[in-house]
Amino acid sequence: MEHNAGFVNIIGNPNVGKSTLMNAFVGEKLSIITSKAQTTRHRILGIVNGDDFQMILSDTPGIIKPAYELQSSMMGFVKSAFEDADVLIYMVEIGEQSLKDEAFFQKIINSKIPVLLLLNKIDKSSQEELESQMELWKEKVPTAEIYPISALENFNVPQVFNRIIELLPMSPAYYPKDQLTDKPERFFVNETIREKILMNYKKEIPYAVEVETEEFFEEEHIIRIRSVIMVERETQKGIIIGHKGNALKTVGIQSRKDLEKFFGKQIHIELYVKVNKNWRSNARQLKRFGYNK
Repeated sequence: MEHNAGFVNIIGNPNVGKSTLMNAFVGEKLSIITSKAQTTRHRILGIVNGDDFQMILSDTPGIIKPAYELQSSMMGFVKSAFEDADVLIYMVEIGEQSLKDEAFFQKIINSKIPVLLLLNKIDKSSQEELESQMELWKEKVPTAEIYPISALENFNVPQVFNRIIELLPMSPAYYPKDQLTDKPERFFVNETIREKILMNYKKEIPYAVEVETEEFFEEEHIIRIRSVIMVERETQKGIIIGHKGNALKTVGIQSRKDLEKFFGKQIHIELYVKVNKNWRSNARQLKRFGYNK
């Protein structure tokens, strides 16, 4: 039997629905999804297996012009997505006119691999606006196949999924067929906690936070987790903890519920907050957290 396998890399501006699309394809919540920009910091692989195919999806950070070392590292993950892709998904949303980095845009236009341009969030548009946007992107990226979709409502998502399988090269599987992702368990603990921080805190706080899971002990019926939330300043530590520890307790409860669904086991989680000054601009710290490879 013929077998197709390959890497499908998703790029686009922040908050256009890249993570929602990948999670819809994989059927698991691998990438965190919030309404805030720059939610995804790493390049996350989700693996979808069928009898005759293996699709390796890569969700990347939204394309921005970096303002500090962490953001430069995030854009490094996006650059690497061009290097090993067999199919490139360029995702835009209704109302967008361009990519925030012209150099990336030129790479897409001149790509030698198949490009699928997905016009997302069409459930929020009129027919007239949709037709206008389709024409705009056909003109801007004439080499791409364009699909109007709603990742959230699953509109046209199965059609795109089937088209990707057709475009994958013939190849044996790259990963074991029962593997869902290339990331370890602790990574998903960190990302789940970070998602809850993005949801519960405002302004700069979520962007100054990194999470590190120091202990992950799996027993037959329970997983015991100890994680540290890093912030850059003492004032941020106080905000994360909140009055009588209530804010931190909320993050812990919400994280536990999601992690119990993800791992299918009871979760006991302990959260601590530490100050790690200016970690976003410290190359050594960024390497420790998996950004500078």
